[in-house]
Amino acid sequence: MGASLTVADSKRAFHTAFPHVIAPLYRRLVDELLVELHLLSHQSGFQADGLFAVGLTQVFDSFSKGYKPDQQREPLFAALCSATGFDAAQLRSRAAEAVSQVGSHSLEEVKGWLSNQGAGAPAPIAGLLKGVQRPDFHYSRLVAVGLLSLLQRAQGAEALEPQALRTAAHEIGEAMGLIKDRVDKDLSLYAGNIEKMSQAVELMEETVAAERRRRERAAEAGAAPAPAPEVAPGA
Repeated sequence: MGASLTVADSKRAFHTAFPHVIAPLYRRLVDELLVELHLLSHQSGFQADGLFAVGLTQVFDSFSKGYKPDQQREPLFAALCSATGFDAAQLRSRAAEAVSQVGSHSLEEVKGWLSNQGAGAPAPIAGLLKGVQRPDFHYSRLVAVGLLSLLQRAQGAEALEPQALRTAAHEIGEAMGLIKDRVDKDLSLYAGNIEKMSQAVELMEETVAAERRRRERAAEAGAAPAPAPEVAPGA
């Protein structure tokens, strides 16, 4: 995107690409990602590599669970990307490639790759990890989430508690040269917000279901035949 474009320009482009009403529960997600992607697109040291792509798609997919109608989720993601100068299909492809490379290897192998800047890793993973060593590398929370997500996709990761995986991500991030305090903060906020969003979606779905049941009962009551009028004795 051109350096002269503002956040307001990106917001206008987004609403043009996605002219649908967004439920209040998801507006914060959209606003925050839109601003974040806009700012990243203007950072000279930023690259939309596989690690970023994994982090972005993970954040979007996690926080948009329960979005209705479901068929608008991917157009929403595409609009967020196009409005800020990114290609949604390309990012999905990069994320899928990175995840597929990790999925056939053990957690210990993946931890070793990450801790050693990609040494011994398949070419796509090695390339994106070496990118972190660039002098102009620009860190974002999506990189931290991408790091955690790759660990979660490794074989054997499902046997660990979420906190254990986050701790491993913190340690690996530090070994990669990332600022540990920032990684710790970003992943802690991510985990906390995921839990809050999950609870909010559950509450919303329960509320919708309760309202649907109320309407069904009201409709059934309205459709029931009216009781026959009582005839007074001697009439």
